[in-house]
Parts: sequence; C-alpha cells; structure tokens
Amino acid sequence: MKPAVGGEASTGSNEKKKKNKTKKIPRLEDYLNQRDYLGSLTLLEFQRNGGESVEHADLWIGYCAFHLGDHTRAMEEYKALTLRPECPEDVWVYLGCSLFFLGLYKEAEEAALKAHLMIMALTALFGSLKFNDEKKLMGFHQNLEDVTEDQLSLASIHYMRSHYQEAIDIYKRILLQNRDFLALNVYVALCYYKLDYYDVSQEVLAVYLQSVPDSTVALNLKACNHFRLYNGKAAETELKNLIDISSSSFQFAKELIQHNLVVFRGGEGALQVLPPLIDVISEARLNLVIYYLRQDDIQEAYKLIKDLEPTTPQSYFYNDDTFSFNYAQAKAALGNYREAEEVFLVIQSEKIKNDYVYLSWLARCYIMNQKARQAWELYLRLETSSDPFSLLQLIANDCYKMGQFYYAAKAFDALERLDQNPEYWEGKRGACVGIFQLILAGQESRETLKEVLPMLRSAGNPQVEYIIRIMKKWAKDNRVAL
Repeated sequence: MKPAVGGEASTGSNEKKKKNKTKKIPRLEDYLNQRDYLGSLTLLEFQRNGGESVEHADLWIGYCAFHLGDHTRAMEEYKALTLRPECPEDVWVYLGCSLFFLGLYKEAEEAALKAHLMIMALTALFGSLKFNDEKKLMGFHQNLEDVTEDQLSLASIHYMRSHYQEAIDIYKRILLQNRDFLALNVYVALCYYKLDYYDVSQEVLAVYLQSVPDSTVALNLKACNHFRLYNGKAAETELKNLIDISSSSFQFAKELIQHNLVVFRGGEGALQVLPPLIDVISEARLNLVIYYLRQDDIQEAYKLIKDLEPTTPQSYFYNDDTFSFNYAQAKAALGNYREAEEVFLVIQSEKIKNDYVYLSWLARCYIMNQKARQAWELYLRLETSSDPFSLLQLIANDCYKMGQFYYAAKAFDALERLDQNPEYWEGKRGACVGIFQLILAGQESRETLKEVLPMLRSAGNPQVEYIIRIMKKWAKDNRVAL
C-alpha cells in the first residue's frame, strides 16, 4: 500500500526491510511437528525447484505425500529413489506401503521382499493376509523375534485375523515399556471397538486425542463409537468436526468418511458411495448388502454376499429393528416370554409393528406374562381385515390356557358373533364358568359378573339358562347387584 504521508515513505520502507530481514523463515521441522503435511510438501517442492539442497528431500516428499493420502505420488517418489545405486533399504519398505494402499498387493509383496529390515512382517501382512496363504503366514510367525518392530507386526497380524484380545495384550505390553508410543492407544481403542467395548474404546482414545486433537484416524474412530453408543446424528456431528478441522486431513481419508456418513445416515446415498468402495473398504460390501436387504432387494444382496467366506460373527445391534424382531421371536419360541416382550417393545419400525407376525407374538407374550388386557387392546387397535379374526383366536385360546378367563370370554364372544361355530360357544361357556370360579375364590372382582351374564345370553344356547340361574342365586345370596 502507498504511504499516507509522502515524506515518511523512505523511513517506512527501510523499517519494512528490517522487519523482513528479521522475519522467521519457515522450517520443515515446524510443519512436521504440527503434522501439516501439505505445508511441508509445499515447502519441500519450493526448495527443490529453487535448487536449494535439503537433506533427504525426496524421502520427505514421499513421506508427506503418503500422509496426505496421495499414494500414487508417494509411489512415484519411492520408485525413483530405488533406481539410485545408493538407495537406502528402507525405501523398499516405503514403496511396499504405498503399493499396498493402492491395492497393488502382489507388487507390494515383491517390494517388501527386497527389504531385509522388515521382510518378515511386511511380507506376512502384504502377501499372506490378502492372499489367504496360511502356510506362509505361519512360517513368518515362527521367525518373529522379541523386538518392538516384530511384536508390532505380530499384533497387526492378530488384528487382521480378528484376534483382538491378543493384539491388545501386545500393544499394552509395549506401552508399558514405551509410554511415548502414544499412537498405540489408537490401536488399542480400535481393538476394543471391534470387541464391542465402545465406552472402553472412548476412554483409551481420549488419551491420544489429548495430545493429537486433530487426528483423522482417532476422530473417525470416535465418531464410530458415538454411532454405537448413541445414534447416527451424534456420530455425524463428530465427522463434521473432523472435516472442519483440516481439509488436508479430510483428503487423507475422504473415502472412509464418505462410507461412514452413509452408515450414520441409515443408508442415504449408499448406491452412489458404496459400490466403488467394495474392494477398498472391507465393510463397504456388507453395508451395501444391508442396504439392499432393507430395500427388500434380496437378489442384489445375494449377488454381493454369495462368494464371501465368513470369518467372524457380527455382534448384534441392540437398536436394529430387523435383528430385534428375529431375536424376540426366538426368545418367545423358547418360552422366554418376559425377555421377548421387552425386545418386541424396543422395535420402532412401523412396518414391523403393523405386521401380523409381530402383533400375534407380542399378544402371546402379553398373555403369557399375565397381561391379557394389553393383548386385548392390540386387537382393538387393528383395522378391519382378516388379521383380527386370527388374533382373536390366539387371544381366546391362549387366555383360556393361562386361566385369564375374562379376556378369553370376551374373545370367544367376539368370535361367536363373527362365526356361529359351536367350538366358540363351548370356549365362551368354559371361560364364563372360569370367571365365576375366580370370583368365588376371591381372585376376580364380583362386579365382573355383570359383564358375564350378557355374554352368556347372547349365545341363545339352551344351556345358558341353567348357568345363569346358578350365578344369579349366588349373587342374591352374596348381595351382588346384577
């Protein structure tokens, strides 16, 4: 900008020059310490293009590109380095990692074989796990030594094979010896997440987030814990915080975040996001299967799942309506009616709650749990269709069997009005006599007798008058007004 007073221009200019001279030049170490990989990469490229010599500049460029999620750029840098005669052996390891993240597993294994430093661990991870070569995996397992690098690799193998507790044991042992290995807390938290200990996972994760509050991996895991502990909305809020923190961090795991947003939103955008990720993120295939099942597109779900070899069972979702529906039916079929009722009532889906199978099982649970009135209310809420007749039959017979004669009588009475089947009269007659017995035993209110007599009279059966006469005589003797 031009100076406000012309005479002071030279003075101001001189002052500015002095400030510029004393202004601190950004250092690579500063950017790296702040985990600003985009800033680091920009500075390194500027220095390289300007002919400035920086020790291990190519290695640092590859490192920054890898951490930004630009694995293609990282691969190119490391490949160029392997062509040099003085190429450090570690570069083959870094090249293997870049190829692995690009999905080039065979090439990654070949690169790892050229490095002796971590040959056993990387070859086992790159080759054996992806190609299911159990024999090769066990061979490397036997050759691992009791050094930190090998033990970390062993923990990774345990994790990939779903042996989460074994991985936790190794990570905790290493943490006891190396308190400054803070990132191991993320691995421990991830293992606890896989074991469904979401609250424990959160506690362990918090240790790392205190030191590195903007970690993409840690914040994403925190969002997943929120999804399990609370709901999709709470999880999505955590992911939005992650995206807002740093655009470069978001680029690092943008596919993973897009995938998780679909899950958190109950499948919204599944057909756009999940298909390209099927062979990139292992959970993408299963989540797409779940989406198709929820849309009743069984054929598409089957196509995706038919060739999949299951390795571990899902831990069930207590808030998943489809699972709860099946689980409650299984409980009821085993006679655990109290638990079954609790699970049935957790279901929120209106589609399931209006299904006759749901209504009939819930009615049976109510009756078996001595809540016949609630079963009767289920029937009263049903719209006119063929289902109420079936539900009436269930209520009538189950209530009779369980000695809840009042609602058995009401159900048989309603059935008799709909169909003059002699069996319904016999059921109503037995239920009404059962009510009378309960009144005599002091287990039913005397006032109930007022409702029993009209139900009997409506039958028009010759046996009615004899039964009514006995009931009236008892009422008169016991001063019960009818």
